[in-house]
Amino acid sequence: MASVYVEELGRHIGTEVLIQGWLYNKRSSGRVRFVLVRDGTGIVQGVVTPDADPRTFELAEALPQEASLRMWGTVRAEPRAPGGVEVAVRRLEPVHIPSTPFPIGLKEHGPGFLMDHRHLWIRMRRQVPLLRIRDAVLWAIRAFFRERGFVATEAPVLVGTAVEGTTTLFPLDYFGAPAYLSQSGQLYLEATCMALGKVYWIGPVFRAEKSKTRRHLTEFWMAEAEQAFLDHEGNLALQEALVRYVVEAVVAERARELGELERDPEALREEVAGPFPRVTYHEAVEVVRKAGVLMEVGDDFGAPAEDALSAHFGRPVFVERFPAAIKPFYMKRDPAHPDLALCADLIAPEGYGEIIGGSQRVDTEEELLAQLREARLPEEPYRWYLDLRRWGSVPHAGFGLGVERTVQWIAGIPHIREAIPFPRTLERLYP
Repeated sequence: MASVYVEELGRHIGTEVLIQGWLYNKRSSGRVRFVLVRDGTGIVQGVVTPDADPRTFELAEALPQEASLRMWGTVRAEPRAPGGVEVAVRRLEPVHIPSTPFPIGLKEHGPGFLMDHRHLWIRMRRQVPLLRIRDAVLWAIRAFFRERGFVATEAPVLVGTAVEGTTTLFPLDYFGAPAYLSQSGQLYLEATCMALGKVYWIGPVFRAEKSKTRRHLTEFWMAEAEQAFLDHEGNLALQEALVRYVVEAVVAERARELGELERDPEALREEVAGPFPRVTYHEAVEVVRKAGVLMEVGDDFGAPAEDALSAHFGRPVFVERFPAAIKPFYMKRDPAHPDLALCADLIAPEGYGEIIGGSQRVDTEEELLAQLREARLPEEPYRWYLDLRRWGSVPHAGFGLGVERTVQWIAGIPHIREAIPFPRTLERLYP
């Protein structure tokens, strides 16, 4: 008999099936024993009565949490059960029986304990739907770009130059030469887009930022895109379309998982319906100040400022045209206001902070040289990047979307550490 996944059981009512998984929990009620079995796609209740073979009736009582097993039984409709079905169990067969109790019981544990056991914590009821939502987010990003003719490419993780400033670089020795873990694939995507026109990649990036907030990770994943002959306005339109596409796809594909996390799919849809509001940096500063948050012109937006913007708009909002002095060297200046950069951050609603940063890029050698010097960066490591402006340069733009922050917002979870299988934070490199 071929095995069936829990998520498929609704199509097998009245037939006998084989389920392979792990014992999540169990209980008894009189002479009836209930086993909750998970298989990665969901959890189903197995009902064991004395009519089952004696060995199975004993196992339903004796098997410990997280024992792996095979379960044969007939699927029947049960509106009160998760997924609307349960299994009348005929036979249980253990695959592996743990010799000691599973460390994570079905009770409250502190975050430190759970993070120490992250390799086991990811099996638990809340973590599985989170990771399935993450999967849907990543597939939606790929589908969005593929439908629009973008070519998937790659960027190196070992690099010799900074992208987002030199203070958050992870240095390492590269056969005797200095090198760093990449902060972004952007510079390399700019090169690739000059060959392929429209490109994207999804990969890990690293920031040695000494932050312990619920929005920060040391290693995280970025979905980055670059397009030739794209300006600032086109860049914002592309970002907005991507975010709306991702939310719609997750709501369509992972409604059950969102429900398990008590996340309202329709509320998410409403947040991304219609054009996203846009404000300039200076307008945003005024909104923040009126909310009672201290902020000076020239400051970047911290968590309290982003929270104030989220509360004011109640949906994703673009903050554009930042002072060039607080932005990276590669951003093109606004021709009408040379002290401002043609850039934008997309702030998620509900206090989840910035999820996208993007800009139109500098497209002339003269501008790029001037802005490298202004940022006090050496010219030599960026010589190859300058080459892009020497041969066939064109207006181009791009952006990076933080995968974990996007998952955190869509799933409605308080801390970013649950939005990635194995988080790396300021004080954690294990497991």
